[in-house]
Amino acid sequence: MKKLNYLFVFLLILAASGCAPDAPEQKILTDDERMEWWRDARFGMFIHWGAYAIPGGERNGEICKGGAEWIMDKLDYTIEDYEKVVAEFNPVDFDADEWVRIAKDAGMKYIILTSKHHDGFSLWDSEVTDYDIMDAAPFKRDIVRELAEACKKGGIKFGVYHSIVDWHHPQAQAPLYPNYNAGQKDQTIVNPEFPKYYENYLKPQVKELLTNYDDIAVVWFDGDWIADYTTEMGKELYSFIREIQPNVIVNNRVDKGRMGMEGMDREGEFAGDFGTPEQEIPATGIDSDWESCMTMNGSWGYKPSDHKWKSSEVLIHNLVDIVSKGGNFLLNVGPDGQGLFPQESIDRLAAMGKWTKVNGESIYGAKASPYDRPEWGRYTSKDGVVYAHVFDWPEDGRLAINPEMKVKKTSLLASPSTPVEFDEATHSIQLPTAAPDTIVTVIKLELL
Repeated sequence: MKKLNYLFVFLLILAASGCAPDAPEQKILTDDERMEWWRDARFGMFIHWGAYAIPGGERNGEICKGGAEWIMDKLDYTIEDYEKVVAEFNPVDFDADEWVRIAKDAGMKYIILTSKHHDGFSLWDSEVTDYDIMDAAPFKRDIVRELAEACKKGGIKFGVYHSIVDWHHPQAQAPLYPNYNAGQKDQTIVNPEFPKYYENYLKPQVKELLTNYDDIAVVWFDGDWIADYTTEMGKELYSFIREIQPNVIVNNRVDKGRMGMEGMDREGEFAGDFGTPEQEIPATGIDSDWESCMTMNGSWGYKPSDHKWKSSEVLIHNLVDIVSKGGNFLLNVGPDGQGLFPQESIDRLAAMGKWTKVNGESIYGAKASPYDRPEWGRYTSKDGVVYAHVFDWPEDGRLAINPEMKVKKTSLLASPSTPVEFDEATHSIQLPTAAPDTIVTVIKLELL
């Protein structure tokens, strides 16, 4: 039986007696005001972490295909077998302040943590279930609380990923072992008791996250694909969340409009504040809010056998490309079973931080380019300025820019004292022979 929350009971008694202090009234923001920080941030960290970090995508010498966070389904764990994995989850090296430091040093402005993935194991002290970090695992520290507090102290936003799917709960999905996720491909597979799970488990857990932890800025849903979950549920859940926290931001996977990995909604009225392209970047800009989430290698969860790491150059190019099209970049880290980031992730984040420290002006608060994409790189724009991100440095040092631009002044973000001259006759910029930054050099174009 779940332990009694004495503080909660005490507060109820105070409220009933009329002695409870009034909660400060929260100003309800307009949609634009609510989204402002998120649109300015442009770069965030996704963290996929749970008991699946212990096997790391491998069981009895067999390596699961795809993400290691799916190992319960991919390598046929019974619920009882997987509960034994959860019982070993004791990440003694977890340091929330260190995670926040790494994210901030990389230039990231927010963190999204998996509060509960598809395996059903919760990383916070939930009153709804015993299948959580405090009761089912030896660690007995509230991971959500520690990271939320570290983010607040570090001055960055904190949000939670939460799975609609739950392979541990008997009412959540059918069939269970060994085909936990059969309902993704076959929409005729349903669990008639799913509405009970929705009302008595999913919604109460979401409410806990929004009421027991300070400043949850984003709720990032997943698992919207199963037939049990309906668009009516999605719209209701979105309204339910906004009633609790009017200014929170919720992704579009709260509803059923998403077009697969493309991540944007099809035609129609669907709930959610931003689209969610997964492992891809739209070919062109999109006239709505969106965020591309990506892994650094091939797995969201920790998988030491996966060595297909994207280079720092590719990741920086992805960041620039996404911002040039008006989106945010949510880049994933999968910590190991001890609570440590893989060194490969740390190295790449450090490289991104070195670049954003110099060139962040062209990223944070920047908007999609109003000009066609140039062959040599990308444009971003902000407050009467266009930032030319040069991926391919011209051999002759002459960079042709869009003829529609009326340029007043040019400079290099990485080297403001280095002269760069604009030639109005050829509508080009004369650059140094060598690029100041071999990955991406940014030229600041102040317009008339």
